Amino acid sequence: MTAAPNSTIKPDGWLVLDKPRGLGSTQAVGAVKRVLREAGYAKTKVGHGGTLDPLAEGVLPIALGEATKLAGRMLDASKVYEFTIQFGEETDTLDTEGEVVERSDRRPPMLAIGAVLEHFTGEIEQLPPAYSALKIDGRRAYDRARAGEQVEMTPRQVTIHELSLFRDAGDDCEDVEQVDLVSTFATTTGRPDPYDPGAPLELADSVTLVAHVSKGTYIRSLARDIARALGTVGHVTYLRRTKAGPFAEEQAISLDTLNEIGKGAPLHQSLLPLEAGLDDIPALSLDPDSAQAVRQGRVISGLPHKDGLYFAKLEDNPVALLEIVGGTAKVVRGFNTADVAE
Repeated sequence: MTAAPNSTIKPDGWLVLDKPRGLGSTQAVGAVKRVLREAGYAKTKVGHGGTLDPLAEGVLPIALGEATKLAGRMLDASKVYEFTIQFGEETDTLDTEGEVVERSDRRPPMLAIGAVLEHFTGEIEQLPPAYSALKIDGRRAYDRARAGEQVEMTPRQVTIHELSLFRDAGDDCEDVEQVDLVSTFATTTGRPDPYDPGAPLELADSVTLVAHVSKGTYIRSLARDIARALGTVGHVTYLRRTKAGPFAEEQAISLDTLNEIGKGAPLHQSLLPLEAGLDDIPALSLDPDSAQAVRQGRVISGLPHKDGLYFAKLEDNPVALLEIVGGTAKVVRGFNTADVAE
């Protein structure tokens, strides 16, 4: 019996999935594994580079083969999100899935929203949602919350690199990410008063924002705190991740495109190379002897390069992540791709 054409191939690289709403990150990994099986590939290790809640959509990097060794770097990478805050109701989950726990008839003026965002930029202290995957005494917070327990979360430091009002590409504005708002709120010391009678009262039932955030940031908590700072309450009704580390939504494929791979569509048209997850690390070209030494875990000395992390390769083949200190390179993570092994 003739083996399937892909049966000995273990792909290495990244599939960037445009995850639809309703699909969990673990389910997405399972879908990729299923597609690879259907396409006849050899059993391949698969993992994702950062959880995306089922109610969220957007960029979910999925690592295949040797790229799974870099999945941890994706967990530490910054992310960019678009999200909509609906004012007037706060839920226990801080999104549309939960029960309403507080209501307010107050709606913030649009100018107040633009002005308050600067108070949530930079390093901030954030209280994670009770419905989160964080563990409390060895048990997930959301399991405790669903069991009716009073969950006490601990505030933690996160970084909001950028936060602005959303503008889509169709808007007639040179900077589509930032809306310029001028109001008395912008010069108010401390927390602005969104109900200053001297300000224009174009009230907002909801607002869509764009946030570039550090790892560990909860957008649901950010939305809750912004609403409260505006004198009302709110919850997230829309959440889309547009970038995760080096991966942007322009590189993402749909679930339909993924399924076509299982039906025979070429994987290579959607698979990004392993080094796509290392765009912030300089490359270091090795000769065959040095590459062999690195693959054996030996130290390489006498390098003229600056101290730091390097992506070592032999021609176009990934070899290892190396850390150079004082001209000496040590292996941080080796890659056993088929081309290098041969």
